[in-house]
Amino acid sequence: MGKLGLPSSVSIALGGMIGGGIFSVLGVVAAVAGTRTWVAFVVAGVVALCAGYSYNALNRVSDRRGASVTFVQRYTDNTTLAGMVGWTLLFGYVGSMAMYAYAFAEYGLGLVGLSGALGGLARPLVSIGAIVGFVALNWLGARATGTAENVLVAAKMLVLLGFGALAASYGATHDLLDAGVTGSLSLSPLVAAAIAFVAFQGWQLLFYDRSSIADPDVTIPRAVYVAIPTAVATYVLVGVTTTSLLTPQQIAAHGEVALAAAAEPVLGSLGYAVIAAAAVVSTGSAINATLFSAAHFANGMTDEGLLPDRIADHTSGSVPRHTVVLLGIVTVGLTAYGTLDGITSLASISFLVVFGAMSAIAFTERDHDAVHPLPPLVGAVGAAVLLPLLCYHLASREPGTFGFVVLLLAALLVVEVTYFERTRLERFAKRAEDRI
Repeated sequence: MGKLGLPSSVSIALGGMIGGGIFSVLGVVAAVAGTRTWVAFVVAGVVALCAGYSYNALNRVSDRRGASVTFVQRYTDNTTLAGMVGWTLLFGYVGSMAMYAYAFAEYGLGLVGLSGALGGLARPLVSIGAIVGFVALNWLGARATGTAENVLVAAKMLVLLGFGALAASYGATHDLLDAGVTGSLSLSPLVAAAIAFVAFQGWQLLFYDRSSIADPDVTIPRAVYVAIPTAVATYVLVGVTTTSLLTPQQIAAHGEVALAAAAEPVLGSLGYAVIAAAAVVSTGSAINATLFSAAHFANGMTDEGLLPDRIADHTSGSVPRHTVVLLGIVTVGLTAYGTLDGITSLASISFLVVFGAMSAIAFTERDHDAVHPLPPLVGAVGAAVLLPLLCYHLASREPGTFGFVVLLLAALLVVEVTYFERTRLERFAKRAEDRI
């Protein structure tokens, strides 16, 4: 099998972003930013693009190619910190899969007219069923080929851009288009940008698949710089048309399926069905791809001693089955009990922390000719601004969820420090025991 070229690499990056992002987060972002939803996507996209530049720049000046965990090990020489970054990234992947599964169920139930069925139990049951199904597919070794990925991404882009063009034409004809350029300024677009950040996380999967990409030092940067602006343009088009065709009350009422609801004024029930069907396929493929990549990422961390050996799967074959099942179990718990707003915020927090850290590391390497200081600075500052806004949003909107997150992160920190500093702790305990 030949290695992946630029078109396939762009498809992987776009598939990771548009594959589930726009269908999952649009309703949540639009509820916060209203007609300025497009501003939120632009801000999040700029920060993500600067992070992408930072990843590429660090690879240019490093004698060891890689991504987040590799960079932390290489530039800080701190295994504990590298492991914590890796664990944070894994948590973000789990949150992303839970978000995709949530949207998968909402659109799927809406497509067959069963929204709210079983007293609201249908949604978590379908989400759990989706995760179990894709865990089984990964267990059997199923993964889309490069050609299939290209076709799937092209189909999703065609649906979204086709809807955007038709909706823009309809909105212009009926004098409905509103880009939110009037009115008082507020922080809501920035808060929404922080929430939407998870929709721009798929591009970094390219850095974990370097061995499958032809001339990766050239192809990966080009793919990143094509994919992120393309995703931003798509999100802006869909965001403007959706918030123009639906009132704030309608967005709140339709919630997670606001994008499909926006197609009804343009194409009637057929429009809703087409968008909902595209969303089901897109979020499903996003679960499958993220689960596969996250399992291999976890196995790689285990090989480097950053995760316990019992988590990994060292059996023969290309799919780390034990790791896939473990990630699936954690994802089931999160998607069954969380709200879409809460899950999306959790995932975005993880990626803001990691991408901001990578931008900060790149900024420290600004003395190299290959590293321009401005993009890393914008990426680091942007993440530093968006992160507290996101935490404030979560604390004010879902204090229970925020409290759970704080406790979970504190427990995770204790576990991480105990694991990574276990040798030092054992020595300390031995000295204390000898004194006694």
